[in-house]
Amino acid sequence: MVRVTTVDDVTVIVTESLSKRFPRVTALDRLSVDVGPGVTGLVGANGAGKSTLIKILLGLSPATEGRAEVLGLDVATKGAAIRERVGYMPEHDCLPPDVSATEFVVHMARMSGLPPTAARERTADTLRHVGLYEERYRPIGGYSTGMKQRVKLAQALVHDPQLVFLDEPTNGLDPVGRDEMLGLIRRIYTDFGISVLVTSHLLGELERTCDHVVVVDGGKLLRSSSTTDFTQTTTTLAIEVTDTDEHPDGTRAVRDALHARGVTVQDGSGLPGAGHILLLTAQGEETYDLVRDVIADLGLGLVRMEQRRHHISEVFTNDSDGEENNQQPKEAVGHGS
Repeated sequence: MVRVTTVDDVTVIVTESLSKRFPRVTALDRLSVDVGPGVTGLVGANGAGKSTLIKILLGLSPATEGRAEVLGLDVATKGAAIRERVGYMPEHDCLPPDVSATEFVVHMARMSGLPPTAARERTADTLRHVGLYEERYRPIGGYSTGMKQRVKLAQALVHDPQLVFLDEPTNGLDPVGRDEMLGLIRRIYTDFGISVLVTSHLLGELERTCDHVVVVDGGKLLRSSSTTDFTQTTTTLAIEVTDTDEHPDGTRAVRDALHARGVTVQDGSGLPGAGHILLLTAQGEETYDLVRDVIADLGLGLVRMEQRRHHISEVFTNDSDGEENNQQPKEAVGHGS
């Protein structure tokens, strides 16, 4: 089952063997996972079944098989009641261009059942939280992509939900905008205690933001673990050195010197800075001492020497079904570090 909980450990979402089939594709295939409280990431390449799952949980699309509950309510029969208590930020741009952020968010608050005065007060507070307070009276059509994403986030939060679903909230944002959005998402839980289920195909975002990550591919579960488990340190040591006049290729000089001492060294193909990074297995403190001595003897500068960490992307490349998952596009499973 999938279980997302609030800080007081009340079950928010339960699904059991959830499947969704269309005539030519299976969007979800008996998805079963257990997740704890906090910010939960739902990750997979485009078409993995993330948006389909959210639609089912909101009662907007019926499951083919299995069952699901949100806040103790059956999604098959209580969709409207669920939507009153859950916030939803859709992936695509669906905002009216001719109204202001204030007008739109107040309208959404009223649609969620808030009385007029409370809707206006909550709208002001929420737009301040997402960083749009100074721009709240401008027509949405004149907003940048980042500002529009913040409006969508605000309308998902304005009625003070117990849980929010955020579908690809960083789509279309530049690096600065992504960082700001990820910070806002984290604060939803840390500042307000609202549980979050956030989807993304950019794994590095979830590594930085989420407490727990659920990885799906082709509608099937690949893994569900805490982010800490996903990113545990390995025994692989990464080394990067500078070049000198005496050793214009410092990387090769270190590799040759370590080979001469019986140490197996690989290059860091596929890593940032590939061609300048060496990888070897750390056998203990003596490995660090050996590397330090070799670099010092060669008169090179040490840029970094650190243990590598696992990344969520390895779930795709290491999956036993292998071939299909190994063909995932790099941008869909890249971690950027």
